[in-house]
Amino acid sequence: MFSSSKSAAVLRMRGATGAIARRWKGGDEQKNVPVPSPNEMAQRPAEFDELTHTGQAWDIADWRRARFEYMPKQVNPNIAAHLIAELAPVPSEERVVRCDGGHPALGHPRVYINLDKPGTHACGYCGQRFYNVHMTKAEELDIHHIQA
Repeated sequence: MFSSSKSAAVLRMRGATGAIARRWKGGDEQKNVPVPSPNEMAQRPAEFDELTHTGQAWDIADWRRARFEYMPKQVNPNIAAHLIAELAPVPSEERVVRCDGGHPALGHPRVYINLDKPGTHACGYCGQRFYNVHMTKAEELDIHHIQA
């Protein structure tokens, strides 16, 4: 695709025509993109593109959408935090549990989680939740703790 020296340095310059000319470090001009005037932007209501997992949704005329000129923005609806929240908490008889992410080869360090307080306790690394069956009643499963 692009070399690392060119991909990080996109300079935007506004010309007399009201277009943005993007230039790489190498100096070759790539494409002129028309920029709407402030009057054009104020006359129409804002149209936002698809919302990302970080909450970013830009107006259709926003200059930050320039990176999506050649392909549409691809947003993955399967946000990891939502997928982890769907998993049921793991019951435990012990006061302290060890979470290693399922397999040590996955890069998850061993995290020891104290289950003394009632409620579910989440691993700060992968988000898996645990609870002590002796300390936590069924109505207390709505209490959440995060072990960092």
